[in-house]
Order: sequence, then C-alpha cells, then structure tokens
Amino acid sequence: MKSILLGAVAALALASAAQAADVTLRVHHFLSGESPLHKGILEPWEKAVEEQSGGRIDVQLFPSMQLGGKPPQLFDQARDGIVDISWTLLSYTPGRFPVAEVFELPFMGGTATQTTMALQEFQAKHLGDELAQVHPLLIHAPAAYKIHMKTKPVAGLPDLAGMKIRAPSRQMTEALNALGATAVGMPVPEVAQALTTGVIDGAVIPWEVFGSLRIESVAKNHTEMGVENGGMSTSVFALVMNKAKYEGLPDDLKKVIDDNSGANLTPLAGKALDEAEAAERQKALDAGGTVTVIPEADLAAWKERTQPVFDAWVKTVTDAGQNGQAILDDARAALAAAGVK
Repeated sequence: MKSILLGAVAALALASAAQAADVTLRVHHFLSGESPLHKGILEPWEKAVEEQSGGRIDVQLFPSMQLGGKPPQLFDQARDGIVDISWTLLSYTPGRFPVAEVFELPFMGGTATQTTMALQEFQAKHLGDELAQVHPLLIHAPAAYKIHMKTKPVAGLPDLAGMKIRAPSRQMTEALNALGATAVGMPVPEVAQALTTGVIDGAVIPWEVFGSLRIESVAKNHTEMGVENGGMSTSVFALVMNKAKYEGLPDDLKKVIDDNSGANLTPLAGKALDEAEAAERQKALDAGGTVTVIPEADLAAWKERTQPVFDAWVKTVTDAGQNGQAILDDARAALAAAGVK
C-alpha cells in the first residue's frame, strides 16, 4: 500500500509539473543524442532554460531527425513552425546564406571557441538579412575541420589527386576540387557508411563528430594543417527559433531565452566542442590512428591553389549588391581578434 501511495504522489507531482509549463519548445536536430552538440550544449541549455523559467518552459529535445524530414529542411522547419527550434548547418542549403559562407572558405577557422567568438561580432554586423526569417539563438562553429582518410595518408598536395573526399560545404567542395581531389557533398550522418563502402576515400570533418559517427576504426590517417590541431575549413552552425513563437512569449520568458542565447551561450558552445575535439582526437590515436601535420611553410601552395575560391566568393557577393571584399576583411579581422592566426 505504501508503494502504491508513493507512486500516486509521484504521478501527481509529474502531472503538476507538466501543468505548470506555460510553453513547450520542441528542439530538432540531425545528430545523435550522444553527440557533443546534444550532450554538451543542448542538454545544459534545456536545463538552464527550464530552471530559470521556474518550470514554465518545457524544453523537449529530438535528435536524429526524430520529428521527420531531412537535415537540409531543418532551418525551414523552425521558420515555418513545424518545430519551435532547430539546429543545423547553414551550408546544407548551398547558396542560401552566401554571406555566412565566408567562414567556410579555406583556412578561415580556428578553435570552436575562437570561431564562435568571431561569429558573434560578424553576425551582428552582416547576417541580419540572412537570418531575418527566424529568431537566432546561437550562430557558432566547430573546431576547424581536418582531413581524415580511410586509404593513404595526405602528407602533401600530390596525395589529394583523384581522392574522393567528403566536403562539408559548397566552398570546401570548390576548394577540394581546386586542390586536386574529387569533392563529394553529403550530410555528416552519411559519412561512416560512405567510408565503409568506399563511396569516399576520406572526409573533411572535425574530430568531435568521431564518437557519434563511430569512424575511428575506419578512418586511420589524419591530416592537420600548419600546426597540431590546425584545420582547413569550418562550417557555420545555427540554433534558430520560430519567430512567432519567440515574439509570443511574455517578457519574462523572453528574458530567459535571451539570457541563454548569443554571446551568453558562446562560452558553453565553444568549450563543449573544443573539449570533445581533444577527447575524440586522443581516442582516434589510441585506436591506432596516425596524424600528419602539414607544415605552415607548405601551406602557401595550398592557399595559392584555393585563392580562386576566395575570388569567386567575393565576386558572387559583390554582384549581389554587397561589398564582398569588405565582408571578407571583416571576417578575417573578427577571427584575428578572437586569436586565430
């Protein structure tokens, strides 16, 4: 009888908690529930928002596309109110966010913390129009991507010739092709199978996704750029909220969201992804992987080969009515101010 009473009390408590929530926020993304994004950023964000709202906001996390659709549709799912909040890569819809793509140009990233810090300043100045259809909660980046190969290691430009390598963005597709590889575009959840079946020989991805992809036993040869942990590109991640949902919140709940957005969320996001980057790198080495670092002096040839990618981006943005070179200069200045060399 005592256990029955305790169970009834617990059920009533849960029911009361559910009734107390004034707002439910469904958060949708394409990575697994074990990914650093989910565990290190979204779960702490969920806890902070629920606690600071006094239980009036109920955050529900849906990883692995559990609410349906495909990763490239996530931004529009939030825009259209199919979900309340989504997290995605802007590069999954090539050409739609051309200004944000400046951070996807070759050698434009640093650590997750550095690039995310740079994006805060850049977003405020340059991304208002591209993000106008949603309420942005966080625009951030992973640590700069490395090259991970199933086949032979990449120790220099000749090793890229003819290699089929997964590219994370349109800019890196053009860069890899310029470097002599054959770029293959695909969402990151497809990388493991593509490597295993030989559809690709390697992938440009950050270390931190290794754990959720389980590819440390498939890709054994890893290449970093310039210095240990240096990379060759990054991607722009977006955590965005349906605009009407945000604007419909009472002011005190808007403040809870604001207090856990933008620059306030940057340290958590950067730290979570940088810590995961270091941990997954070590796991890959422990699993028998090897790392080749392209010396800084040798990167001049890589940068020369990819300069046309910069030129094309500047022209595209300028032809669309903006000052492409000034935007590129601002992005570089923001990265330098954040400590990227």
